[in-house]
Amino acid sequence: MTSNSLRHIAIIMDGNNRWAKQRKMSGVAGHKVGVERIRDVMSACQELNVEVLTLFAFSSENWKRPPREVEALMSLFLVYLKQESKELRKKGVRLRVIGNRDRFSPNLQKAIAAAEHLTREGDTTLVIAADYGGRWDIAQAARRLAEQVEAGELSAADIDSTHLHRHTALSDLPEPDLLIRTGGEQRISNFLLWQCTYSELYFTKTLWPDFRAADLHAAAADFHRRQRRFGLTGDQLSAEPLHTGLDRQGVRHA
Repeated sequence: MTSNSLRHIAIIMDGNNRWAKQRKMSGVAGHKVGVERIRDVMSACQELNVEVLTLFAFSSENWKRPPREVEALMSLFLVYLKQESKELRKKGVRLRVIGNRDRFSPNLQKAIAAAEHLTREGDTTLVIAADYGGRWDIAQAARRLAEQVEAGELSAADIDSTHLHRHTALSDLPEPDLLIRTGGEQRISNFLLWQCTYSELYFTKTLWPDFRAADLHAAAADFHRRQRRFGLTGDQLSAEPLHTGLDRQGVRHA
């Protein structure tokens, strides 16, 4: 086993609707309780000296949900940004929102920009993925490279994973070491496809509104018991320290 560095945790916050249904409550009620859990998990991350926490709040596919639920989620997002940004700044947390903002209302877009600006000096980072999809992320990075080729700024023959990585979301941050999904499902649902190439996966049946700081600590403990090989063999790791080969852009080379 190795001494694993846990710098970045990503979470798919699943189970809000099921939690509410079990209690004969509206799905919106489950989402409201789910928002409260973010505070607990963020505090636990700071206790563990985790530098980045990325939360999957609203996927590109979630627009297909009932209009009433989508509207409620957008309202909750707006309230969270307005209520929590000052508290995040006090705690030294920088807020960043990733995803396609074009479909958000102008009011919500302004609130996102204001919260990001207010918390810009934070030492740790909370990333909210909203209207985000891993395929969208890779596609928009490819489009930017194509624009550079058209402009004569880059040769198509020179494009490699490092060039593509530079245009993906979170390219300036360490890749997720641990990806947690609550709610019992065991898939990553188009979340951070590029960034989670070597992430350790942790699935729990605990529904997101019931996921507390203790649950995050349990996931972190499980992570530290694992051996991360990054393409090497176990014998190689036993013989010499692990070198993950992260370049300056954060691209990991196996």
